[in-house]
Amino acid sequence: AVVSTQSTGDPMGGIVMTNDGNAILREIQVQHPAAKSMIEISRTQDEEVGDGTTSVIILAGELLKVAEPFLVENMHPTVIIAAYRQALEDAIDMMRNEVAKSVDTSDRDEMIKIIKSSLGTKFMKGWNDLACGIALDAVKCVHLEDKGGYKEIDIKRYAKVEKVPGGSIEMSEILDGVMFNKDVTHTGMKRRIENPRIVMLDCNLEYKKGESQTNLEFMQETDFRKILQLEENYIKGICDDIIALKPDLVLSEKGVSDLAQHFLLKAGISAIRRLRKSDMNRVARAVGGQIVHRTEELKESDVGTECGLFEIKKFGDEYFTFLTKCKNPKACTILLRGASKDVLMEVERNLQDAMNVARNVMMDPYLVPGGGAVEAAIAHRLIEKSKAIQGVGQWPYRALAEALKIIPKTLMQNCGVNTIRTMTNLTAKHATSGSTWGVDGETGNIVDMEEFGVWDTLQVKSQVLKTAIETAILLLRIDDIVSGVKKQSDIEAEKMAGKFQSQQPQEPQEE
Repeated sequence: AVVSTQSTGDPMGGIVMTNDGNAILREIQVQHPAAKSMIEISRTQDEEVGDGTTSVIILAGELLKVAEPFLVENMHPTVIIAAYRQALEDAIDMMRNEVAKSVDTSDRDEMIKIIKSSLGTKFMKGWNDLACGIALDAVKCVHLEDKGGYKEIDIKRYAKVEKVPGGSIEMSEILDGVMFNKDVTHTGMKRRIENPRIVMLDCNLEYKKGESQTNLEFMQETDFRKILQLEENYIKGICDDIIALKPDLVLSEKGVSDLAQHFLLKAGISAIRRLRKSDMNRVARAVGGQIVHRTEELKESDVGTECGLFEIKKFGDEYFTFLTKCKNPKACTILLRGASKDVLMEVERNLQDAMNVARNVMMDPYLVPGGGAVEAAIAHRLIEKSKAIQGVGQWPYRALAEALKIIPKTLMQNCGVNTIRTMTNLTAKHATSGSTWGVDGETGNIVDMEEFGVWDTLQVKSQVLKTAIETAILLLRIDDIVSGVKKQSDIEAEKMAGKFQSQQPQEPQEE
């Protein structure tokens, strides 16, 4: 289900083509408060674990739907809420202890299988191996673990996706280093250096100007020359500080003046100016070394030496700087090629999902069977458990269990099979022969996910349950929506009344 929307937020009226739930919902503008909170949860899910954005909406909607009959029968919302809460706790507990299996994160084939299942419904399906390989390598690259057992996987900052239109999707790759859209400042500088020594600065290589307006008064013409000389000497001093370390490449976050370029060029150093701060941080993590704030304080340990190759390539009419073949990079760039901008945007979204899946498994190495199997398994267990619950609370508890089946049901609908018949088969399978039976997303047949090889991460699934049930609880607590805005129909009615009065013929006034 790929949707293209004339997006309201985009002034150019561009289109968004995607079947990532969150990407579409971001573009929709709604007025209804309940709908707003539904859209909000899809965003929460995306930020928290990066996958399951569509499931969360479907599930929350279904939970509210099954609660409606109870409200009609005057069952109090707090009773329903208490039952939902209990069911949530039981479901999370069952998922971790009965359905999940642990996974070895160092086994590459196993990891790729997991990531594949997240791309199963997406655009990148045809390039599964490529995309999964890229995602896994990227996450492994930015994975840091220090001695205290603290794990950090910061995809957003250190695994940058660079989209370059042109070429075909097969040409996409992950670089063992970084790239950015810049060229050297002077045409005479070298555009390819092997094993470069890299100095990273975030200070100006130009003369410092006063903050406010500065007036200088000269008594004789030689004074003016002196001042110019001072400026030159200052820049020469800065450049000498840099040249003393014998670097091959200088990267600066700020400007590099013409004079500084001249000095660096004479020393055979390439310079690149005005890098983004985020790019600079990636470069520092990829090539080693430190970003220096003042040239006087440059020392040998600040020089990045772990990069194997610096070169500038031209794609289309833009130049891109590559710093690759790094020895042990802790940051990387993913280079995406594709036919058009829309294709690239969608590929990037799919990759983000895939990287998030890899990250989740690294952080919490437990899996649950995919394809709606885990929902069906938990539904079955909750229904069994509901029989032991006393009082009226068992009905909403059981209703929640039934609502979980919406996920496998939706998968069946997407394949176009007979939903009711297939669902009954699935329920029967779970009642008799184990908890790994789910729906094959293409044919709609019921298959054993263990053999079929579709797994989801426990972190995503439990987050989906938590977010959806919590939201349903939140919305059930609402008795009434009081709006401070007049209804459109009322406003129009008033307008009509006003018009009607003004159209009445005025009586001629007596003179």
